[in-house]
Amino acid sequence: MTNVDDEVSTARSSMAESTVSRVPRPFPSTSSRVLVMAIVNRTQDSFFDEGRTWGLEDAVEAGRAAAADGADLIDVGGVKFAPGDPLPVDEEIARVVPVIRALRHDLPEHVLLSVDTFHAAVAEACLEVGADLINDTTGLSDPQMAATVARTGASLVLTHSAAEPRQPYPRPQYDDVVQEVREFLAARLTRAREAGIAPEQLIVDPGPDLNKSTLQTLEVLRDWRTATGFDLPVLAALSRKDVIGESLGLPKEDRLEGSLAAAAWAVHRGARILRVHDVQATARFVRMLEVLEGWRDPAGPLVHNA
Repeated sequence: MTNVDDEVSTARSSMAESTVSRVPRPFPSTSSRVLVMAIVNRTQDSFFDEGRTWGLEDAVEAGRAAAADGADLIDVGGVKFAPGDPLPVDEEIARVVPVIRALRHDLPEHVLLSVDTFHAAVAEACLEVGADLINDTTGLSDPQMAATVARTGASLVLTHSAAEPRQPYPRPQYDDVVQEVREFLAARLTRAREAGIAPEQLIVDPGPDLNKSTLQTLEVLRDWRTATGFDLPVLAALSRKDVIGESLGLPKEDRLEGSLAAAAWAVHRGARILRVHDVQATARFVRMLEVLEGWRDPAGPLVHNA
């Protein structure tokens, strides 16, 4: 039996044996806070971590460390967004279910767990062991996803992207990228609500860089307030992306400052969830913004000129 077969078998067995009910926890209010979502990729080919959290224990420890550094949510993924060969659903389940189960056991109750997947079967398997949120970067490409989320009471991120999952989309063309992103999200929100998902369970993500060139992503960022018009939390996934690198002429290793600047821009225009690689730096940046907004008291001690 291969390692993959072992993990698939283990994931199935432990799901069947679980007797603990793991009801998805409600998504917190973002009216006066900004949430930090940590990225944990259980893949060997992610664009930034490049397999550093491929091992099961490495992935679980990355989630623990992210929570200790101030993450409000941990987003676990088993397949990257970029084009590539399809991964069998069983293998994706085997990658992410053990991480979700371990983190639900280990982390404080206030740290929610998200799964980055476009497969309803993967979403359901993860929700059974403790996930709270499904981060679907394909905007309901799986026709069963909305019903699965509605049935379980989980929250759902609806993201704009234009390609079929894992398929190339060279030289994307839009007549009006901002308007087309908005129309896409509006249509997916309608579908989600018709499936029975309550508004308080929904989050939108305009999808910076996803099937968009740098110039198109910059247009979306400059008109970011359009995404807040749905009166739902807006997620900004900008961390170390190519829009940062091409704007500054920097490789991914040197994009932290640009990522924080882009995050500040998005937060000022209504983003309330930041999906990031650099949790500690982002959490400190967010807490300072919250103090400036009057949403959080200074941590102190307040001794300067006191």
